Amino acid sequence: MTTTYQSLAFEEAGGVLTVSLVGPGKGNAMGPEFWDELPVAMDELERMPEVRCIVIRGSGDHFSYGLDVARMLPRIASMASGSTLAGERRKLMAQIRFMQSGFLKMHQSPKPVIAAVHGWCIGGGLNMIAAADIRLCSRDAKFSLREAKLAITPDIGGLQFLPHIIGQGFTREMAFTGGDYDAAFAGRIGLVNHVYDTPDALFEAAATLARQIADNPAPAVQGAKEVLNYGFGKDIDDGMQYVAVWNSSQMQSVDFGEAMQATLERRKAEFNKKTNRGY
Repeated sequence: MTTTYQSLAFEEAGGVLTVSLVGPGKGNAMGPEFWDELPVAMDELERMPEVRCIVIRGSGDHFSYGLDVARMLPRIASMASGSTLAGERRKLMAQIRFMQSGFLKMHQSPKPVIAAVHGWCIGGGLNMIAAADIRLCSRDAKFSLREAKLAITPDIGGLQFLPHIIGQGFTREMAFTGGDYDAAFAGRIGLVNHVYDTPDALFEAAATLARQIADNPAPAVQGAKEVLNYGFGKDIDDGMQYVAVWNSSQMQSVDFGEAMQATLERRKAEFNKKTNRGY
């Protein structure tokens, strides 16, 4: 990474980039630095072909306490200082849309994103992991879509992503109550794929899973994500037409030719690790 970040730390190894939330707010609370930096970081990641999978985790004892209300309040209040109601609303809407952009970039990124959750994952933290492709957690993890207790509606992606992950019923329960839910509940409803005994076991499992993904040819993995994202809200035939168009191009790739040849020769394929494309 060429940019200096205050709220995010990065470590790359063998095509896997681990992104750690580092505050500066308590419990990795999401303050001005986070909201400003995440969209920039996602754009920078798109220009790094050597990165083939991303793991997002928290530092310290928690994933994130969510919105840093104390540190964000001055910014939000300043947005509401216009002389007209229409002006105030436009400023606040623009701020919300900007805050949404980092999570939307995560969702739209061709690179798979794994969220590894330990400790508290509240509000903005839960909205964030909902934008990831795969979620894992440790037994000490606790989840809360707490915006209702702050007299607002979750507005940075959770209500759009979660119904596709856990269904309408559980999304509505979490959003309407603003309650706290443990790792067992998260595993039962499919919010997370797997629950691990300790944070260390969680991080090790996340790294192993990311390595398995990164070892596959990037065009195939990224193609699967592209097709899955395209299918949101569309009928089956539309999605099948889209993947047919996608694969008619992908089957001309260098990696596909190598996979077929390796199969015939009964050996492990050697895929192109220097590019995301493999064409």
